[in-house]
Amino acid sequence: MRQRHHWARKLEAFGHTVKLMAPQFVKPYVKTNKNDAADAEAICEAVGRPNMRFVPIKNGEQQAILAMHRARQGFVKARTAQANQIRGLLAEYGIIIPQGISHIAKRLPDILEDGENGLPGAFRQLLHRLGDHLKELDRQVGELEVQIQVWHRENEASKKLAQIPGIGPITASALVASIGDAKSFESGRQLAAWLGLVPKQHSSGGKQLLLGISKHGDTYLRTLLIHGARAVIRVAERKAGLCANLAGAADRPAQQKHRGSGLGEQERSHLLGATGPGADYQPGYEPSAA
Repeated sequence: MRQRHHWARKLEAFGHTVKLMAPQFVKPYVKTNKNDAADAEAICEAVGRPNMRFVPIKNGEQQAILAMHRARQGFVKARTAQANQIRGLLAEYGIIIPQGISHIAKRLPDILEDGENGLPGAFRQLLHRLGDHLKELDRQVGELEVQIQVWHRENEASKKLAQIPGIGPITASALVASIGDAKSFESGRQLAAWLGLVPKQHSSGGKQLLLGISKHGDTYLRTLLIHGARAVIRVAERKAGLCANLAGAADRPAQQKHRGSGLGEQERSHLLGATGPGADYQPGYEPSAA
């Protein structure tokens, strides 16, 4: 139900106490086939569980900034698809462009002006149209990023998160808009589990078996965090002393992909601390063992 946060705010305005639950936490309490009566009984049973996890209600501002992120991500995907299409069409005529959107922007004008490359006139017109479309998508992405950065500079929690290595305005604003009040999480590990960065367990009989990251939760946030962690690893490999616990990740024997995922999980303690009241990022911060 996409309107859940809207109706939650409406009901709260009438003085009701609203609690949102993820459907996967309610499903185990459905005793019979799915129908309205069985669903209502399962909801009443699940909401009374002492360890039930509830979804924080987002305000209108949070939903607005998340809508910008979703629109930007859509334009980014369309831009990548358009660039790949242009590269593939040119490859059919023996013109190879290296990977990367920047190479297309640099090479395409010269290809269109070259009269000796054997491209038909109709194909040149098509390339010109596709090139204009690619520029328009890039412009849309840039404008949305400017709007996100303006919101980021006006939000104190977002600016605190941006102090963490590997987190910029895009990631910080998405985290603040998605998480809201960090006090909704009891610990940094619970936040990491919500993001899907903790190992998936398949333990039984007292034997612990940990697999790869669970990949539960918000895929977009997890992707931003892992990309940021990989950027930190690349910098740490060249610049000693960047941050003791982050730079050490560059020396681990695991593959780069797995190191980025692990470092993204390590950042969750910094995220929880930086979104708390009056907290700033502290290099080398370790959560207290409680």
